[in-house]
This record gives sequence, structure tokens and C-alpha cells, in this order.
Amino acid sequence: MKEIVDLNCDMGEGFGQWKLGEAPDEEIMALISSANIAAGFHAGDPNSMDRVVKLAQTYGVGLGAHPGYNDLQGFGRRYIKTSSEELVNDIVYQVGAIREFGRRHGISLQHVKPHGALYMEAAVNEELSEMIVDTLSKTCGTAIIFCMGVSKTFEVAKRVGHPVVREFYADRDYDKSGSIVFARHVARPKPEEVAEKCVRACKEGVVRTVDGEDISIEFESICFHSDTPGALDMGKAIRAGLTNAGITIAPAATVLGL
Repeated sequence: MKEIVDLNCDMGEGFGQWKLGEAPDEEIMALISSANIAAGFHAGDPNSMDRVVKLAQTYGVGLGAHPGYNDLQGFGRRYIKTSSEELVNDIVYQVGAIREFGRRHGISLQHVKPHGALYMEAAVNEELSEMIVDTLSKTCGTAIIFCMGVSKTFEVAKRVGHPVVREFYADRDYDKSGSIVFARHVARPKPEEVAEKCVRACKEGVVRTVDGEDISIEFESICFHSDTPGALDMGKAIRAGLTNAGITIAPAATVLGL
């Protein structure tokens, strides 16, 4: 059974007057221990980045950059065919934005988590994962990279000794390989069922797949998405479930002992 786990959520996902999802960032931030903040390409703008980074500092939440494909219209959930070099440059650009807003508000960058289709591409693309890890090592030092346990990103990070956190997805389904089933649109889940799924993963180290089979799962952080319908109630249920089970919620750096 896990005694400590990180709880992360994707935040600041809007642009200008537009906002995706129904849950206020302030209320979500009070529930989590690490925040993945949209960095401008799939969502987010300078004003939202400044606001949400400041919230992370106020609530003592680990600051994370959430870079994605340059795809505002598709919310970064559409694959874009381009070179690994171009994608890494896009990541550097976006991570730099979040890091500088962090410096403005006196909070250091804890982690980097690619968003959406970029996250899924890195999971299967070893060349891209190698470039991402190498670039983050050079530009962000020991900033943790978030990824799935069954991913090239995790393999590369472990091989070179870069800090890495594996995620468990509260509001996504799993296939028998241990990968999440990528979805562009997600139905409203039942908060209690999601919380039970998370507690079971922590206690028993297993998750039920879309085929109805239990598989082993290893992770250091639990993720839910602020744009999932009912995200606030889901986040509250997850936090309450973990706390009631005696599991401490702490930022990823604390979980890793950094």
C-alpha cells in the first residue's frame, strides 16, 4: 500500500475570455499537490499563466509546465506531424514561459508534463523522448518529467537518471498494455467510482481495464483533468478517499524525496 502520493491536475486551460471546463482553478488548486499549467500552445495566455502560477505559490502546490502541440483550435489533442527538433524547441519555449512566471512569484519549476497528443507521441517515440529528457536536463536541471509508466519517456529518463514520475489516470480508461485509452471527449464520471479506483490502485496496485481485466500499475502521482465534466466533485472525492485511506497527499518532489 502506498503511504504517500502526489495528486496533480491540468490547470489554466483557457485563452483570453474563453475557458475549457467548469471547475474554477482556485477551487481545484486547493485540492491538489502539483499543477500542470497550460503554457500557451494548446491553451493558456500570459495573463492566465501569471494568475494560475500565483495560485500555485499561494497554495503551496508544485509548479509544473504543461507544454503541448501548437494547436489551440484542437486543444492539443490532435497529432501534428513534424520533426522531434521542432517539437523540442516548442517545449523549451513553453517551459521557459512558465518558469519565468514562477520566478516572478517566487516559486521554482518542479516538473514538466507534456500535454495531450504530444504526451502520447513521446510515450511511443524514443527519439523524441531522448531529446526531451536531454533538453530538460540542460535547461531545467532536476525538474521532474511526468509520464506513463509504460512509455519510452519513462524508460529514457530512468536510463539516464533524470527525475521522473509515473502517473495514474483517475479519469481515463486503461487498456491491457497499461496505457491510457486516449480520448478527445470524456463523459461525466461518478466521483465515488473514480475515488474508489484511485484508492484501489494505491492499496492493491491494480486497475481494471476496458476489457474487464485487472492489471498491475505502478505510479507516484494521480492525475485528473480540470476539463473533465464534474472535475471539482471528482477532485474532492479523490482527495477524501485517499485521506480516509490514510494516504498522504504531497507534491511530486516530496514523494520522490528530492
